[in-house]
Amino acid sequence: MFTVGHLAKLLDKGGFVGLFLADTFGPYDTYKGSAEPSVRIGAQWPLADPIIPVSAMAAVTKNLGFATTTSTSYEQAYVVAKRFSTLDHLTKGRFGWNIVTSWKESASKAVGLPLVEHDTHYSNADEYLWVLYKLWEGSWSDTALVEDAKKGIYCDYSQIRAIHHHGKFHVDAPFLTDPFPPTYSRAVPGRHISAIREGAIGAGRDPYSVKIFAMITPIIGKDEEDAKRKYEEALKYVLIEGGLAQFSATTGIDVSQFDLDHELTEEDVASHLQRTHSSLYNLRYQGDDVPKLTARNLGTVTAIGGNGAMPVGTAAQFADVFQEWVDIADVDGFNIGYVVTPGSFKDAVEYLVPELRSRGLLPEAIPEDEPAPTFREQIYGLGQKGLRSDHPYDTYEDTVAKEDAAKATTAEL
Repeated sequence: MFTVGHLAKLLDKGGFVGLFLADTFGPYDTYKGSAEPSVRIGAQWPLADPIIPVSAMAAVTKNLGFATTTSTSYEQAYVVAKRFSTLDHLTKGRFGWNIVTSWKESASKAVGLPLVEHDTHYSNADEYLWVLYKLWEGSWSDTALVEDAKKGIYCDYSQIRAIHHHGKFHVDAPFLTDPFPPTYSRAVPGRHISAIREGAIGAGRDPYSVKIFAMITPIIGKDEEDAKRKYEEALKYVLIEGGLAQFSATTGIDVSQFDLDHELTEEDVASHLQRTHSSLYNLRYQGDDVPKLTARNLGTVTAIGGNGAMPVGTAAQFADVFQEWVDIADVDGFNIGYVVTPGSFKDAVEYLVPELRSRGLLPEAIPEDEPAPTFREQIYGLGQKGLRSDHPYDTYEDTVAKEDAAKATTAEL
């Protein structure tokens, strides 16, 4: 049986920087106003908790990072901070977080919470992150962990402060988990990416400190005929309703109201946009795989490739595509999807990785005798174990101390 451990080892061997595991709490129920199509077809249903297998995969890999989806809307910040710090230890710094605010009404119903407005989601998330960084960066000083067996001292009590935060979220406690590493020194895609880079500059940050990844689901063959054969084989198993259920849920547009071969226009769907501001941009896409923007074509492409591009070709052709996206759209990397597991990943490791390395687009494998880098180091460079100096929360320990002094007359735990 091919397990998550086998997948992790395959990607680690192939030089992948990380494995991204998505998550959601509710079924897709926008299409036809029901969850029945997505449940019947198996469109992200059923779905297990992605957090659980991370430690098992980390145990059989050395360099591969792991990122999982967790919403800022459904769990207390302290609980999430503790869980993530634990995973940071178990993975030796190879854990990352895909931050989402959640938009599905079905997910809110599943956890018994009301669905809040779009802007409120983001203001809540901003405070949520502030609380987490208080716990991660402000509770333990860099020298709080002593580990002196002769003196009988594990932690220096005087160097661990309680966090006092009162707002939408409330915390009055020290952080229970020591940080990893224990001590460190604090010494249209292109158009959208340009706006993000400019926003970073406006916030006083290096524009390339914000890493941007494009979603792509490659169908790779040893030659063009092999790639086309794999694509045609995938088409045999396409269930259009599954793709439409996912597309409807992610855009908020119930496309079941349109004939499958009706060419959709922005006017058709403008009054139905509910959840994501990128919906109209999705509907402007046109290519070989979607010659006309019909529900049938959208459902077919989404059923195979999800929400990203889905090129078909050889490793050399894909390397050309990747190079073009890097040069023109200014992306930093790619979130590679799959059509089949483990076949899609085996093809990427066997065909694509060597081609990318030969062009200098992917680093060479890390030698076995070298220490494994953390996930952050693989993104920002060796030695960058802590937050970058231009990270919005890097200066924050002093801010925490000032807030605590104002809100509490004692630092008693």
